[in-house]
Amino acid sequence: MSTFDLSNSDTDRRGARRGNTTITPQNAPNRRNTELAMLGFAVVLPMFAYANVGLAMDGSLPAGMLAYGLGMGALALVAHLLMRRFAPYADPLLLPLATLLNGLGLVMIWRLDKAGKLLANNFPAAANQLMWSGLGIAFFIGVMVLLKDHRILQRYTYISMAVALVLLAAPAFFPARAGDFGAKIWIHIGSFSIQPGEFAKIILTVFFSGYLMVKRDALALASRRFMGLYLPRGRDLGPIIVVWLLSILILVFETDLGSSFLFFGLFVVMLYVATERTSWIVFGLVMSIGGATVVASVESHVQTRINSWLDPMAAFADPPPPGTSEQIGQTLMAFGSGGVTGSGLGQGRSWLIQFAAKSDFILGSFGEELGLTGMMAVFLLYGLIVQRGLRTAVAARDPFGKLLAVGLSSAFALQVFVVAGGVTGLIPLTGMTMPFLAQGGSSVVANWALIAILLKISDSARRPAAEPEPATAPASA
Repeated sequence: MSTFDLSNSDTDRRGARRGNTTITPQNAPNRRNTELAMLGFAVVLPMFAYANVGLAMDGSLPAGMLAYGLGMGALALVAHLLMRRFAPYADPLLLPLATLLNGLGLVMIWRLDKAGKLLANNFPAAANQLMWSGLGIAFFIGVMVLLKDHRILQRYTYISMAVALVLLAAPAFFPARAGDFGAKIWIHIGSFSIQPGEFAKIILTVFFSGYLMVKRDALALASRRFMGLYLPRGRDLGPIIVVWLLSILILVFETDLGSSFLFFGLFVVMLYVATERTSWIVFGLVMSIGGATVVASVESHVQTRINSWLDPMAAFADPPPPGTSEQIGQTLMAFGSGGVTGSGLGQGRSWLIQFAAKSDFILGSFGEELGLTGMMAVFLLYGLIVQRGLRTAVAARDPFGKLLAVGLSSAFALQVFVVAGGVTGLIPLTGMTMPFLAQGGSSVVANWALIAILLKISDSARRPAAEPEPATAPASA
């Protein structure tokens, strides 16, 4: 039996099965008080960082520090109180972790606003990001209240596929702007813009979970063995080929390297969890590398990012060769400048990264001002979110919930990996946003919704099962 056993069992893992009776504790702690205490820490720490930035840059405490702290505290408290009502047994760590990351991101964006040395067309983003964060927590609350049971989502398996395809394809039909820098991943309507791919990752995960729950037995069958791998049957390769072609089409028409990697990687991970066949991982890697190689040879935007990855310092040559970008080199220098302990909040020069310092390259700002120590702490926070999501998947009692929790956790982990890998030079830059930290309304709203769904699955998994009613003796004649 694998760790992610997808057999349909409602047995509580904390209980013991005796015949048809499940013994579970009726007064199991729900850990809401623990969550409240950690939420207090998650609000106080960004306030301390806010004060630190103000003292470093202006020599005084920020004027809006108290209002910021009260606002974040009020939003977190409302979310916590609704958790007590609608998800009392949910994981106690996920909400504080998301709150802490969101708060630190707001502080760093405000710090970069104050630098005043970005591009001439730069505009302050902290106020907008605070508004989007509030909307994200509103979405979180909406999911908590309206989603009574995560298994309801299984009814919309194929509808979710259609909605996700529409969201992914929509940006290709809207004109791109110069500020998009080659990637057609936004929909612009006047001054309003949205990145539908951030929501598509959640909706696609719902489709993958429902589809694989039904088809996992057929996909697990192997026709022959080759070099130690069980090869899937030809007709079972259809789903992975369709998703592979979809990811290639996204890359071709929208030049969106990050979304292509995220969606295809997500499907392969969920295939592996559902079927336990290593061959799916191998096929996925071969097809993704092959597709990216072909597209990179014909798409100049993708080619530029690969060239910048191979030689990040080429842009500083005199004259610089065509098809290079100086941002990765600038970010690497920011990381190097930060060293082990960093220059201190508000005392770095990461504004030299210019237009994407608040979005794609915000990790460069954290790396310079918090150093390697601070970066490891940030990655630890992300790792804890993924770990708690996977733990929820292990504890879930229904196969759909297991796959959905695995999918959401994997999507979150893959997004962190492709962003962090891109800015550190590990992989080509993808143009995605770091969850909760980076500037971007669509990203913060979608990730708050993702956390809410994980918490609903966690509540169902951790909730004690009801004690069976005592058998009544038959009445004597």
